[in-house]
Amino acid sequence: MSEHGFHVHGPHDHELEHAAQHEPEGTAGRLAVLTAILATVGAMFGYMGGVTQANAGLYKNEAAIRQTQASDQWNFYQAKSSKQGLAEFAADTAPEDKRAAYLDKAKRYDTEKAEIQTKAKELEAQSAEWSKRSDEELHQHHRWGQATTALQIAIAMAAIALLTKKRWTQYAVYAFSAIGVVTGIAAALHI
Repeated sequence: MSEHGFHVHGPHDHELEHAAQHEPEGTAGRLAVLTAILATVGAMFGYMGGVTQANAGLYKNEAAIRQTQASDQWNFYQAKSSKQGLAEFAADTAPEDKRAAYLDKAKRYDTEKAEIQTKAKELEAQSAEWSKRSDEELHQHHRWGQATTALQIAIAMAAIALLTKKRWTQYAVYAFSAIGVVTGIAAALHI
């Protein structure tokens, strides 16, 4: 302002007056609050994404352990089969007085093989179940990641909306917020 009531506006002053006249009442404040809410919800979604990723890894590890145990059982089964075959061969070639002992061994190996086979199949089923649980957790992890990403985009769009004052950027904020929240709900519901 000069001495004789002459008022000079700088470019910044003009922009502030223009924004005050043309900006809907409280849009900046609403976007700021929405940004804070989105950041909070996004942090929770990010945490859940980390939990599901960790669970997926743990479950896949359990699947691998069970598969290794099943493989060990199948190796035992193969060893018993070899011993059974040798006992049967020995029974065929042994003198009559030793034949019964070799047949008893062959029968025992056959019984042991059945037990081992049952255990191996149980372990394979457990491995498949752990692997399935891991895949489900990994799917959830992806859902949480998608929800978090949508909220991060909404936050970035809110900053752009505040800076540019463009109405379409505000609509983008609301759209990405809705996408993020709906995807987060889908993740929470295991969809």
